[in-house]
Order: sequence, then C-alpha cells, then structure tokens
Amino acid sequence: MVAAQRQVLDRSSDSDLLSAIAARDGAAFSIFYRRHLPAVLAFLMRETGDPEAAGDLAAEVFAAVLLAANRYRPQGASAAPWVIGIARNKLLMSCRRGRIEARARRRLGYEAVAFEEDDFERIEAVADRGAGQLTRLLALLPADERDAVHSRVIKERSYREIADELECSEMVVRKRVSRGLARVRQQLEKAEQDG
Repeated sequence: MVAAQRQVLDRSSDSDLLSAIAARDGAAFSIFYRRHLPAVLAFLMRETGDPEAAGDLAAEVFAAVLLAANRYRPQGASAAPWVIGIARNKLLMSCRRGRIEARARRRLGYEAVAFEEDDFERIEAVADRGAGQLTRLLALLPADERDAVHSRVIKERSYREIADELECSEMVVRKRVSRGLARVRQQLEKAEQDG
C-alpha cells in the first residue's frame, strides 16, 4: 500500500473503514483490525483468562466483522461498542456450546491457527496494552464523559440504565459517550502519529 493511501486510511473514521471493508478493501480491514484488536483482546482476556481462547475468539470476532461490515450502522464516533458487542456474543455462544465458536471463520474458509508459547505472550501483551491504554485515555476525559464511557463500553450497560443511574436523559448519556469516545479516538490517532 502506498504511504499516502495508508495515511488517508489511518485517519478514516470507523464507519468509513467498515464501508470500505464491505466493499472488500483489505487495507481498510488491516487498519480497522489494528485499531480494535487491543481492546478486543483486553475484553476477551478479562473474560476468559486464557490467551489461547482469547486469540481464537478474536479471530472469530474479526471474521464476523468481515461478514457483517455491510450491516454496520454508526452509533457514534467509534465502532468499539459494536466490535465489543460481537466479541461478547461470540464468547457467549462459545460458552453455551462448550467450544470456541468458529462459524464466521468457516464461512470465510479460514483454518484455526496452532498457537505456540510466544504467541500467547504476544496476545497477553496486546491485551495488556489495550487495557492499559484505555485506562490512561479514560483518565484524561472530563468526569461526566469518563463515567458514561466506562459504563457503556467497559461495563456494557444500556443507555437507559446509565441514564436512570445518573438521573438524566438517554440523549445526555449518548452525547457524553459520543464526546468521550471522540476524544479517546483523537488521542489514539495522535499517539499513532507520534509513535
């Protein structure tokens, strides 16, 4: 990929990337994957405590992203809640069935990868980076936005539940989450450009 094209894609919104992914743009998928992998692995590691399961589930999550990109409907600046929702669903399906879900990968014709010891260490490192980076970025947000984003994205609570707890409207909560995620995304983009 040409450097200029990569820079354009790096600055693209999640919504634009998902539109490109739906049109079978592999470069857009690569950017989207790198952008969201740390958070997905952090979530899956927290839930499973197992790097192999987290790695297998992450593969299934991103295969599902490939299959569902054309159905994505933006609900804010970031697709992180949508991707984490896919991860949560894949985890729940796997728990119900007693095995790691692999339907999306099979539809795409992808085989499971055999992990080696250093792969587990990399998975844990990326998950730690995702969890640590999110914690640092959330700490930089104004308190009202930080609480709303934490409740919505980390605790996966509904807008209604958060609004009831904070004694405000769902619209106020949505705005706080949207603003907070936009600030986090700006910080992530800045860190990528600086790094």
